[in-house]
Amino acid sequence: MPRYRHTRKKPISDINVVPYIDVMLVLLVIFMVTAPLLQHGVEVNLPDAAAVAAGTLESEPLVVNIDREGRIFSTVGDDPEQPISLERLQAQVAAFTRVNPELPIYVGGDEDAAYGAVLSVFVVLQRIGKDKILLMTEGGGR
Repeated sequence: MPRYRHTRKKPISDINVVPYIDVMLVLLVIFMVTAPLLQHGVEVNLPDAAAVAAGTLESEPLVVNIDREGRIFSTVGDDPEQPISLERLQAQVAAFTRVNPELPIYVGGDEDAAYGAVLSVFVVLQRIGKDKILLMTEGGGR
């Protein structure tokens, strides 16, 4: 009986990267196709939305409302039922943020309010340096 010599083969330790390259190329094509679609605007109606709650707060937030005539109401100050000017709003928010810099501000605009009126409130808050501003919406969604 002849004797056979068994030679041990070294295990192949190379990684097969072909499947990874295939996946990468597929993802590249997907991103190239979807990227231009993400840059186009869509018409939306913001005041009515089903949004997730902002979370629990340790203190009461500052709420600024703009009605359909463009009048501004704030929960801080002497009377929340009385409209205030943009200058008064700026002074009130600046005073409150000195005490509590992390104070969130909720802005609620009437659905029929002019976009410029709501935008002017954002400009005033930006001048003060507030960057934690939340938009209020109705809860139901469409």
